[in-house]
Amino acid sequence: MRKLIITPMKEELEFLLQSCTKAEFYAKSAMVGRLPVVRIPDLDVTLARGGLGKVQFAVQTQHLLDTCSDWDLIVCTGAAGALADEVSVGDVVVATTTVEHDYNNKFNKRALPKFDGAQAAIADLKSVSYSTDTFNVHFGPIASGDEDVVETERKRMLHESTGALAVAWEGAGGAKACAFSRIPFVEIRGVTDTADHNAASDFEDNLGVAMNNLAALIISWINQA
Repeated sequence: MRKLIITPMKEELEFLLQSCTKAEFYAKSAMVGRLPVVRIPDLDVTLARGGLGKVQFAVQTQHLLDTCSDWDLIVCTGAAGALADEVSVGDVVVATTTVEHDYNNKFNKRALPKFDGAQAAIADLKSVSYSTDTFNVHFGPIASGDEDVVETERKRMLHESTGALAVAWEGAGGAKACAFSRIPFVEIRGVTDTADHNAASDFEDNLGVAMNNLAALIISWINQA
């Protein structure tokens, strides 16, 4: 299965690429339309950057999909903050559902938009065996919205309203583009912080570890497919 893996930030992409090259997978730079990508032929994977925020991520994801029809699955990856107590820094969360938490309709009370992850991909990820005792893999909702969650009370409210295990920005944007293009989508995040007042410094300190753990899961997943 040919996968397009998209991160919001350049730093996240670089950590993923470093993990792949350390595992001795050859990487080749290319262009897809107006966007630079990195192809890893032995994994049948393309890495790209989607930009920060739901809108930018959706625009760049849609551009990639409109320009190239090579992919069977789109994977949104990157950092996330933990909302649930059982999720620790360094863990990886696979979204069974991506929930758009900042869809704030005041006039008509509607349920928050939800985008189910690709069931086949989730089933494969649940069956992956990986040799590590340094992080855990969780399966459940991920909340998506253009907001830095840095307060304990806001974290509690988001967890209660969405049931999400973790929170990040861009997932709903990627999910919407994939739904429009009828391409399977799944969101997988590495946890850098616990979405509290230390989130900014924790993000900087833990991004490398979180992305390396995320890469370890993805490489194991692809190799065992």
